[in-house]
Amino acid sequence: MKIAPIARLPIILLALTLCFSACNSTSTEMTFDSSKLRRATEQEVEKVIEAFILAEDDALIEIPAGFYELKTQLILEGRKNVRIVGAGMAETVLSFRNLRTGGEGVKLVGDNVTIQDLSIEDAPGDGVKSQHCDGITFRRVNVTWTNGDKSKNGTYAIYPVQCKNVVIDECIASHSKDAGIYVGQSENIIVKNSLAFGNVAGIEIENSDNAEVFGNTARDNSGGILVFNLPGLPKAEGRGTKIYDNDIVSNNHVNFAVPLGDNPNGNTVTMIPPGSGVILLAAKEVEVFGNRIHQNKTVGISIANYHITGFPTEAPNWSPYTSEIYIHGNDYKRTWKFPDLTKEFGQLISVYNAHGKGKTQDIIYDGFWDKELAADWRSNPMRICIQEEGQPNLRFSHFDLSRGADDITASKEYADFSCSLSVQTDVKALSNR
Repeated sequence: MKIAPIARLPIILLALTLCFSACNSTSTEMTFDSSKLRRATEQEVEKVIEAFILAEDDALIEIPAGFYELKTQLILEGRKNVRIVGAGMAETVLSFRNLRTGGEGVKLVGDNVTIQDLSIEDAPGDGVKSQHCDGITFRRVNVTWTNGDKSKNGTYAIYPVQCKNVVIDECIASHSKDAGIYVGQSENIIVKNSLAFGNVAGIEIENSDNAEVFGNTARDNSGGILVFNLPGLPKAEGRGTKIYDNDIVSNNHVNFAVPLGDNPNGNTVTMIPPGSGVILLAAKEVEVFGNRIHQNKTVGISIANYHITGFPTEAPNWSPYTSEIYIHGNDYKRTWKFPDLTKEFGQLISVYNAHGKGKTQDIIYDGFWDKELAADWRSNPMRICIQEEGQPNLRFSHFDLSRGADDITASKEYADFSCSLSVQTDVKALSNR
């Protein structure tokens, strides 16, 4: 179901769309200035490439301070207990601006692999990708792009996929055209003490089990922190994510994502309205608590079902519904900025909410529910639980989309969602890594 295409909006709102689209924030901020670093010699670059190729189990690959211009990928394949160590994020920079073959800058496949204390710039695809790893640690890794045209940047900065036992700690990810820190189709995950800025999505947990995301800052992205379950992937669904003690601030960046192909999953991130703090999409068993959700111009937290994308909602062993969500103990501060009207989901929130056109919302629920579980939503069949302090002063909108895009209504009532539930995660084994 496509919600309220822009052509149906009143002329005044169309004019506002054009105005505020032009006013969306953008960012070319760089965390470190690599232009002043010593340029590594050709022999030094070759030594790094050789170290990856010849690495055995238990190897230590040390990369001294300097700016390394690489024309080939760095690939570690099928090794165990390898440590890749730079001299620091501001001192060791691997640049893939001149990479001619391959997509990722660094690709890691192995068990108990650690990469730390370095920066990766300008990979044509993903910055650093790990796949099929049991035990992967990213610590003090900075991944970014320095291009002027951000739509030509890579897709993911830090990208573990189909992994077990993932730790991302004190990392920085910026300017990805999809997600800065993305963990997909994985299990047992910690993302902590990290910074994601200037991306379309700051931090994303997708089709993954048993994840804790805490102590991070997600700022100046289109969307701050996302928990998605997408159809048609090798791992059908993920469950059990806790998002707590994060600063999710001013995620008002223009959405510069481009479709990755005909596959609907390649287009999902393009729907994110600038000004989104947290988005839960077809998510299962998620607890969001103790976060500072400030100055996000469209919405603090979106509880959304996959129907909102307009893509097909049928896939094996997968459900399009968001369920078992517990939101509590968060701190909200709204901004004076006008909410997003450039995306259809943003139009729904900004135009049809229960508090008045153009008003930023703290929490929204799109209202879809599985009618096989209950004939009426008032029994809360999807177990959406919201218990925020000062809740009467928050802007909460529960949408009714059952009659189609021509007859959308929204309610301020939250009494039917005043419940609590227990979301279980267990990442103790990863805490000391």
